[in-house]
Amino acid sequence: MAHYKCHDMLKVWRLNRHGGVVRCLKALLRQKLVHHDNSRYDGYRLTPLGYDFLALKALVARGAITAVGRQIGVGKESDVFEVLNADGEVLAMKLHRLGRTSFRAVKKKRDYLQHRNSFSWLWLSRLAAAKEYAFMEALGSAGFPVPRAIDHNRHAVLMSLVNAVPLVQEHVQVHAHGS
Repeated sequence: MAHYKCHDMLKVWRLNRHGGVVRCLKALLRQKLVHHDNSRYDGYRLTPLGYDFLALKALVARGAITAVGRQIGVGKESDVFEVLNADGEVLAMKLHRLGRTSFRAVKKKRDYLQHRNSFSWLWLSRLAAAKEYAFMEALGSAGFPVPRAIDHNRHAVLMSLVNAVPLVQEHVQVHAHGS
């Protein structure tokens, strides 16, 4: 089913061949990890919460994280959480959320689509996370003061936690030259 990576929906008629899938989908629906939609055609789509669970499961399985703590940031394109690794070190995990209503222009402003006509917001979030991870690694290797890139999976980027005050909370006084 690799050809579904850019699609929002999986059509029900494709699922009927596989035993036990309907029972599993009902359990996922109850947990709001998938959504059933029959407005255009009868199908299921992964919800952002379901995508979060897949990323968390992969990071836990790799031993990158052992616990998720409080939310420490919310932005127009991501949510940031405190997480713990196996050594008890507090890290930051950023979950990319492209497609929020306030950030719909991303398809025009970013190069993620590469001439595609159809796309999934979850897939675009995954591309944004991979790109951020690669840039963070490159900048860190070049000596720039950025958080240490630790791991990434799907739309999640795991990084060192920088213990500092956000600039928006700092009072900055601008001095004119000569005064």
